[in-house]
Amino acid sequence: MSFDICQLRSFLNMMDELSQQQLTLVKQALDEDIGAGDLTSMACLEPNPVVGSIRAKSSGVLSGVQPALLAFEIVDSANRIIPVKKDGDKFCSTDTIFEIEGFNQTVLTAERTALNFLAHLSGIASLTSRFVEAVSHTDCKIIDTRKTTPGWRLLEKQAVVDGGGENHRIGLYDMILIKDNHIASAGSVTAAVSLAREFLQTPDFRLQFDLTADLVIIEVEVVSGEQLSEAIKAGADRLLLDNRNNDELADLVQLAHRINPEVKLEASGNMSLDRVGSVADTGVDFISVGALTHSALASDFSLKVTSVESS
Repeated sequence: MSFDICQLRSFLNMMDELSQQQLTLVKQALDEDIGAGDLTSMACLEPNPVVGSIRAKSSGVLSGVQPALLAFEIVDSANRIIPVKKDGDKFCSTDTIFEIEGFNQTVLTAERTALNFLAHLSGIASLTSRFVEAVSHTDCKIIDTRKTTPGWRLLEKQAVVDGGGENHRIGLYDMILIKDNHIASAGSVTAAVSLAREFLQTPDFRLQFDLTADLVIIEVEVVSGEQLSEAIKAGADRLLLDNRNNDELADLVQLAHRINPEVKLEASGNMSLDRVGSVADTGVDFISVGALTHSALASDFSLKVTSVESS
């Protein structure tokens, strides 16, 4: 993968933001769960060494290793948590995900927070992998949306990548997506695209956004063949075909390719595992699936520890 200097800076900034978001969320989750202290562990246990493991109780694709590790580390840096698998790895029921050497009280205090991150993020990665597999007979890419849990966006979007999918825009700041309300306010597709391209050449854009204008994708939502033709002629890089049935998608793809074979096409709306393969067959380049992040079922993991006699 190659980057120009602005792309590289944006990528590194995103990695820094991901690390900071993980740390912030794990600290907040621990504060929420522990409060004044782990009353049960403090009341029932003398601090003794334990060994144990986190094991899968379902199958899927792993994500959330780093926040799970952070949970144990923040509670007690003396705990030794050894990942057996990494983000993006497939796992089956009974597989060991982590091996643990630590102290009973603090391992049990961190347990639920660590498992919550693993379960939620692995659920997203696992669902994504199923969608990716469903379109694997084509060149179509599965991408996510901004329908993410508030505060969790970068973690959830990383989980999509761990599952083999790709990210759409991260937020409102890294891509231009002209939708129906933008078109209505601007007056037409042509006017909206023209205004967008003009803005990318202004000092305001260069001062506020850490992006290279030529690399900013301009995508336009279209609802008809007429709008599609207008958007392509206006210079849109990608077209969003939302809530179209398969016959409509196939017709729009053929029309777009006749006008400009290079334009990229994204389908969205009511995408299910049963349908997504046939949507990919229409020739679209991307299928965006909100369900990846807003409706994924959690994966199942458990912690088992064995007490070790104190010395």
